[in-house]
Formats: sequence, C-alpha cells, structure tokens
Amino acid sequence: MTLTNERKEALEKTYQFYLHHEAILKMKEIPAHIGSNVYIHTFKVVKKVMKKAIKSHKNLDLENLLIAAVFHDYYLYNWRTTKDRPHPHGKYHPGIAAENAKRDFNISEESQRMIKTHMWPFNFFNPPKGKEARLLCNVDTWIALVECLTTRKHKIKKADKYINYISTLF
Repeated sequence: MTLTNERKEALEKTYQFYLHHEAILKMKEIPAHIGSNVYIHTFKVVKKVMKKAIKSHKNLDLENLLIAAVFHDYYLYNWRTTKDRPHPHGKYHPGIAAENAKRDFNISEESQRMIKTHMWPFNFFNPPKGKEARLLCNVDTWIALVECLTTRKHKIKKADKYINYISTLF
C-alpha cells in the first residue's frame, strides 16, 4: 500500500495526539509483561501493526487499525494487584478496553470490534473478523511473547531505546 504524504501526515498527527494524550500517558503506570508497561507495549504494537499493514499492499482501514491498536490494552488497572478485576484478565480485558475507549474517546464501532477480538484464542468464541483485526491480534501476540521471553534486566537497559523508537509512527 502506497501512502500519499497527506495520508502519512494525517496518520502521524493521530498517532502523536494519542502518544501524548493525558489519559494515554496514565498507561505508563500500569505494568505489562515483565519489566515493561502498557504504554510502551501499546505503542510498540501500534508501530509494528502499521508497518505491516502498509507493507502488505492490501486495502486496509489504517485509521481504524491505528486507533484499535492504541486502545487494545486500554483497560486502566493493574491486573496483578486489583482485587475486583474480572478473571481471567486475558479473556475479559479486551471488552473493558473497548468500553473505556468508547467512553473516553468515542471510538468507532469497527475499532471497538478489533479491540474486543485481539486476544483470540483466549476469547475463543470471539475470533477476529477482518484483515485488520487478525493483523492486530497476530502482532499483539508476537510482541507480548517477545516481551515475556525477554529478561527484565534487558528491558530496563533498552527502555530509552523503546521511548525513542515509539516517538514517531514513520
């Protein structure tokens, strides 16, 4: 897929809006996979999913995909310590993230649908529908796996690199 400069600029503007938004910055306080936080995990997913989408040469809905990737883990609680969280976290957090994103940012139904299915097969009866949803599911799974297998010490050493990496979309 070839992007015009105008479309690239529009996607970058959307990316920057969310990257620096006060509500999104709160995700830095929520731990993710060992030694990481939800903010860094989220924007690593956004960058990778957009890179793969553009490289795929398929006609994909990049705007909704970008927004779904930003909010895929917008559940806003520490699942390791919160007592009243739904169990299991992997199954229920996509619905919570979609509801929070709808409440706080009024995201589209299509973006909500992608968010709700990104944890397949944990939410076995709710598989991703559409190329964008499958791409988000696959990229998030891959990045989470790599994060889980990478040592905490290594991640702390690379923290500045990740912040620099996610600073721009393109």
